[in-house]
Amino acid sequence: MSIGNQELMLIGIKETFVIRALENKLREAGIDFFFVTPDIDVVSKKWDNASAIAYYLDQSEKIEKSFLHYLNEHLTEDDKQIIIIGGKADTDIANGQLPSGMILKTFLRPLDVEDFIETVKNQFSELLNPSKKSIMVVDDDATYIGLIRDWLREKYTVSMAVSGLQAIRILGRTQVDLILLDYEMPITSGPQVLEMLRNDPSTRDIPVIFLTGKSDKESVMKVVNLKPEGYLLKSIKREELMADLQKFFAERK
Repeated sequence: MSIGNQELMLIGIKETFVIRALENKLREAGIDFFFVTPDIDVVSKKWDNASAIAYYLDQSEKIEKSFLHYLNEHLTEDDKQIIIIGGKADTDIANGQLPSGMILKTFLRPLDVEDFIETVKNQFSELLNPSKKSIMVVDDDATYIGLIRDWLREKYTVSMAVSGLQAIRILGRTQVDLILLDYEMPITSGPQVLEMLRNDPSTRDIPVIFLTGKSDKESVMKVVNLKPEGYLLKSIKREELMADLQKFFAERK
């Protein structure tokens, strides 16, 4: 029996005996899945069908740069995370290649199949019960937004964008309850992004809080004059951020 019509995308360089054994365990657990090789054309055709993604790294396998770029972009845009399976050396490399916020969990070989299946089921359950408020974090610093995502994702559904244009593209197909927007970004600045959001009927009512790295009075006044719902310093601590967001949503009930 499948779990809410959700499917696991299982990526591997080839469908080895070990992977086929894992597939049998998935079937026994009632988890629908499909196997794909790390080929962009193959994966892109089935990407939207995947509610969860796992990459089974073969020994000494390195993720190709083009495929790595594809994963980075699409995991970010679609607010998905990936499960990495492999030997310690291989998973260490993968963890260094992908921002931490995009990796749901890392499993070392030999794989603890029960723990892996439980992780997949929990991810499916979260998608079936979207009770969390959703927040989009927009910042050109992928490391910073990965950190913020790690802080927030236990309580909120978090999507990420590394540019204003990417954020607008994502918002064309995804609704969010709040946008945390970097004030200073190259190409399209935070104020320009806010203006574009306010000029679009589909996004004009989404609350925006600016993230700024400058705390001097002049910089703060520039932010406030744009009339966002608020601003936060990028140096904010996790506890302060969580408290500020809780207060923000409580006041909007």
